[in-house]
Amino acid sequence: MIREEAEAILGAAGTAEDGAFPLFEAGLACAIHDQPFRDVTAARDLAASAAERLKSRIGGEPHDEALTETLAGDLRLTGDLLNYDHPANTDLIDVAERRRGLSAALAIFYLHAARAAGIEAHGVDFPNHFLLRVETEEGPVALDPFSQGRLVLPSELTRRALLAGLTPHVADRLDLLMTPVTDRQALIRLQNVLYNRAIRSRDYEGAERAALRCALLNPDDHRPWLDVAATREKQGALAGALQALDRARGLDGHAAVHADMARARVRMQLN
Repeated sequence: MIREEAEAILGAAGTAEDGAFPLFEAGLACAIHDQPFRDVTAARDLAASAAERLKSRIGGEPHDEALTETLAGDLRLTGDLLNYDHPANTDLIDVAERRRGLSAALAIFYLHAARAAGIEAHGVDFPNHFLLRVETEEGPVALDPFSQGRLVLPSELTRRALLAGLTPHVADRLDLLMTPVTDRQALIRLQNVLYNRAIRSRDYEGAERAALRCALLNPDDHRPWLDVAATREKQGALAGALQALDRARGLDGHAAVHADMARARVRMQLN
């Protein structure tokens, strides 16, 4: 698959309803868009194996335990503690090959398998760490894909929230801490991780690709186009920056002021 094909997949995913969002295929397309011409067979095989193994466990044990035993126990998916900031930890193809990754990337395999097996599970955009919410007969529970699918108790959720800077009256609200996000939002969070890392390392080409993926995945949001414009400006691609600013202006009237200010700055460089 080439980058243009990946963009087409992401564009189609962006127009899908939230309930029909193709999380795993869109995640693969993100990986190819960042680094094209790679074989996705291992990643697809891992996802298919996870789904089949999980289906065979349904009925014999609670859903959260079945998920953990399948993804972490059988397939050895876990977080990469030694090389946390390695780019491979955010890439589904690399994650499948290494069986290591960031929580938000590992969660895509968990969620794909859960949906295939009929388990209700969602991502949770927890401060500084992505978690999973799994519905059980006793109520929702939180799992941490980074820690081999470990169950996160309510007291630990509160402690983590306080450490992340949330105020006590918010940190004690499990209904807020466990608010599920859509699959689209989960994948966009992963792209934002890539964007922020690329910006910090001054990899403006990589940052532009990550911002463009966010724009494709959520075509109604003007903010990724502002990021695309900023990264193109950093690379000296001023005409492309102006095009991105025009896209932002067309999506949201409130973005017009910011876009016009950025356009003026870019045009001054053109003159």
